[in-house]
Amino acid sequence: MRTLVLGRTPARVTAVLTTLREDGFDAEGVSTDEEALKLMEAEEFGVLIIGGGVGPDSRAAIKAFAAEHRVRRVIDGALTQPFDVYVRREFEPLIRQVAAEG
Repeated sequence: MRTLVLGRTPARVTAVLTTLREDGFDAEGVSTDEEALKLMEAEEFGVLIIGGGVGPDSRAAIKAFAAEHRVRRVIDGALTQPFDVYVRREFEPLIRQVAAEG
């Protein structure tokens, strides 16, 4: 299940990606709306994680675009430390659920 992570703070995006990849998930990450839109247009992602720093207008536009581009689940996230624990507790079970739904 490919996962796209959109977050405004590159270091946090990297932290999420590191944990997801360590745990065997196929994940990409970006920090701008333009990058996210480009990736969703060109590639298929089953899950999109949108970080807490993404503003409401951007969030709404990204969610609408994702719905049109086969993204099956959008997860709103707001990381708390330690990041790896948060990712494993909050994101990974949801990604697994989407993958299990086929």
